[in-house]
Amino acid sequence: MGTVPVSVFIVAVFVSVVMRRLSFGAAIPSTVDGPFKPVTVPLDKSFRGHAVDLPDNDPRVQRIVTGWEPEQIFVSLSSTHDSVWISWITGEFKIGENIKEMDPKTVGSVVKYRRWRFGMTKTAMGHSLVYSQLYPFKGLQNYTSGIIHHVRLTGLKPNTLYYYQCGDPSIPAMSDVHYFRTMPASGPRSYPGRIAIIGDLGLTYNTTSTIDHLMSNHPNLVLLIGDASYANLYLTNGTGADCYSCAFSDTPIHETYQPRWDYWGRFMQPLVSKVPLMMIEGNHEIEEQIEKKTFAAYSARFAFPSEESGSSSTFYYSFNAGGIHFVMLGGYADYNKSGDQYQWLKKDLAKVDRKVTSWLVATWHPPWYSTYTAHYREAECMRVAVEDLLYKYGVDIVFNGHVHAYERSNRVYNYNLDPCGPVHITIGDGGNREKMAITHADEPGNCPKPSTTPDKFMGGFCAFNFTSGPASGKFCWDRQPDYSAYRESSFGHGILEVKNETHALWTWYRNQDAYGTTGDVVYIVRQPDRCPVEPDVIKVNSEA
Repeated sequence: MGTVPVSVFIVAVFVSVVMRRLSFGAAIPSTVDGPFKPVTVPLDKSFRGHAVDLPDNDPRVQRIVTGWEPEQIFVSLSSTHDSVWISWITGEFKIGENIKEMDPKTVGSVVKYRRWRFGMTKTAMGHSLVYSQLYPFKGLQNYTSGIIHHVRLTGLKPNTLYYYQCGDPSIPAMSDVHYFRTMPASGPRSYPGRIAIIGDLGLTYNTTSTIDHLMSNHPNLVLLIGDASYANLYLTNGTGADCYSCAFSDTPIHETYQPRWDYWGRFMQPLVSKVPLMMIEGNHEIEEQIEKKTFAAYSARFAFPSEESGSSSTFYYSFNAGGIHFVMLGGYADYNKSGDQYQWLKKDLAKVDRKVTSWLVATWHPPWYSTYTAHYREAECMRVAVEDLLYKYGVDIVFNGHVHAYERSNRVYNYNLDPCGPVHITIGDGGNREKMAITHADEPGNCPKPSTTPDKFMGGFCAFNFTSGPASGKFCWDRQPDYSAYRESSFGHGILEVKNETHALWTWYRNQDAYGTTGDVVYIVRQPDRCPVEPDVIKVNSEA
């Protein structure tokens, strides 16, 4: 064997060291290195996306089944790994002035499933329902859905592939064979491979890019942090607009065009029929109708592990995915300390065993820590009511939507940098029809007036001038706040990969980039020794 030149040897050693550093994540910053100096990525004016909704004649949103065959097939999780929900719709919706609801008993709700593609099957039966969107004004078209089915499968093995068909075998009207993989069993070293996080998705050509990029990352679970179909940007006659209040300011009630929900369900089926999706409500799900009823489509179309997690509402619930406990909170349900949601949250957090589910992640739609002018400090009343409780129990990460841009915070609590506070991530950049958020409240002339910030749905006014810190006496900072680590106005999605009890890799991907190219990446590191969480399990019974 010949002698290796010294220069080649040095290069080889250098490459080896670099590869080792990359493999151990040293090249990627971590929150232990923070707090980071605030970064604002300039707006890429050459790419604003194609914010136009898919038309109703697009093949991806058209009904392709016949008769009572299932469509809009959907998998969601129960509270633990051994159970999932399968949902679907049979029959066609009806829209018009005089319509009659279908009888849910017309078609059975049956799922046949097995661990192997061929072999013995098990059968589960569930329940069905229909919902209507009705308006009390002449000339507006009413809507009634197809028959919505929800079936819960139980006794499942962890981290196991299951094949299933849904429908009614007695007609017969069964779906093709689909599959899903269960979550890992809860434990400190057991985690889903990749969790995709999206918000404010809509059904535009931007949306299709977001979902294409997301699917290329092969997620094991998807979290949608509010605002799915944007059906409420439409009148009941199907006329849509980027800004409802601007285009339809004289409507007697805020109309919605409910078929957009069916279009959205059809478009999403290739993903959510095999990858579980967990949804929490956003403001575009409010959809007021007759007798001031709200959230009818949201509550009917999605299956939630509310009962399994001790919640009496579809607006808030919790579930485990391996060693992660997710708390899904309602920004549009009573969050005051005397309300049901807060009392449920106290009990839920008190039951979390951090030796089993080391990571605690909270989500809701409107962010507390966003520096964009859009919805600036709009959720301040919720923050005032709930933040102390989340801090007490050591929530690690918070995901929000609502603001149509991307922003990641340093660890923060009560607007102050705090090594034990959660990292807040706003990811309302899924690609909906409304405009992207591009202006920041800390830029000259952009600070909103406090009078513009009350919670429009829940009521209350809590946003006042800061009383301490660099922005003392002001409603906005005059520079990017210290708690804001990174912000950028682009469409995209995020991937959370929990590696072990202390390290999770967070990556944000932009739609305009090549597949696999990262926009923002950081290791979120837990420090339980520095930020201990006192076990509170014993107190649950006394608070019940």
